[in-house]
Amino acid sequence: MRQRILVTALGAGALAVAGLTAPAGAYAAPITPYTAGKHAAQVCSAAKAKHTASCHAIKLVASNGVTPAATAPPATGLTPTGLRDAYKLNGLSAGGRTVAIVDAYGYPNLERDLGVYRSQFGLSACTTANGCLKIINQTGGTTLPTFNAGWAGEQALDVDAVSAAAPDAKILVVQAKSASFADLGTAVQTAAKQAGVVAISNSYGGGDASDSDYGTYYNHPGIAVTASTGDDGYQGGSYPASSSYTTAVGGTSLVAASNTRGWSETVWDGAGSGCSTYNTALSAAASFGTGCSKRAMADVSAAADPGKGGMAIYYPTSKTASTWAQFGGTSEAAPIIAAVYALSGNTTGYANALPYAHPGSLFDVTIGSNGSCPTTQWCNARTGWDGPTGLGTPNGAAAF
Repeated sequence: MRQRILVTALGAGALAVAGLTAPAGAYAAPITPYTAGKHAAQVCSAAKAKHTASCHAIKLVASNGVTPAATAPPATGLTPTGLRDAYKLNGLSAGGRTVAIVDAYGYPNLERDLGVYRSQFGLSACTTANGCLKIINQTGGTTLPTFNAGWAGEQALDVDAVSAAAPDAKILVVQAKSASFADLGTAVQTAAKQAGVVAISNSYGGGDASDSDYGTYYNHPGIAVTASTGDDGYQGGSYPASSSYTTAVGGTSLVAASNTRGWSETVWDGAGSGCSTYNTALSAAASFGTGCSKRAMADVSAAADPGKGGMAIYYPTSKTASTWAQFGGTSEAAPIIAAVYALSGNTTGYANALPYAHPGSLFDVTIGSNGSCPTTQWCNARTGWDGPTGLGTPNGAAAF
């Protein structure tokens, strides 16, 4: 993954100089700019074996590569209040619907850490005891996999992102025993069988792969299956985002702005995009000029830039200890979009077709690039569909 040095970040002072104001409660505390030299670091190790995935979470670390222990959220981290304001989600309800999260490996203190996050931001308790939270293994059992710090950090981001976007949604976490496509896919199938699940978030990916080999894992009409497009910019297909059965979720940089919306978005330069070499193009996208003969990604997008729109989350640094940090990556975007599907209450048929029927109900992202590409829209923002951000970001839930 390309390491990105954050030369500046928008804090309260920077916003004031620019003539902008942040919505009340948008950030975790009175904002101060990030110290120069902070940079983004990948949370999970890169996948080495073929048809094995890596998580797409990224965290901000100090110049020495360390995330210092913190007793309070980072001042520049996006809060639930800010996220719901940016995407106009206030007043929407998940109505008891369940968002499933599929990741690899175990996280013994997930429930405890989720409780810290939700309490910090005034969200109702989500516990196994009150029925809001359920954690199972890839076959539906309660014997959970071994701990892995990177993937546990991914899970923390996922459950916090769903909590922020849809506070009244129930959360199901399905932990695969490894990061192989087969084990993660088995976990997706298990998630789809659980009562009340309307969306399944997959914040991971590997190289492009064929639906003829792995598509059965993700083929669940009536359930929105979201997948992160990756964090390395324009690179071509990444599975399962390149599957014809998933909603491929790209990423943006999100900052407060003095416009009617109160926020501005551009392409995050790390957002994955490209064309699958294997899988069938979405018929719903046929009139949107993707330029791909086969499956194009992304379909939609959400905040992913760890420095501009990255969430303040509470995550584990070891099997026993946890702390606050700021996380991004398209791993942030996929659970946000899954939560918006839950808020919409509409996942009839193949949910990835829904935004193409309602593009005017999204915030179109028209500025920015994620690399160099032979076909302009595969890596450059434009009006309408483009690779890094798809059709755009949520403006309420009407597009879903």
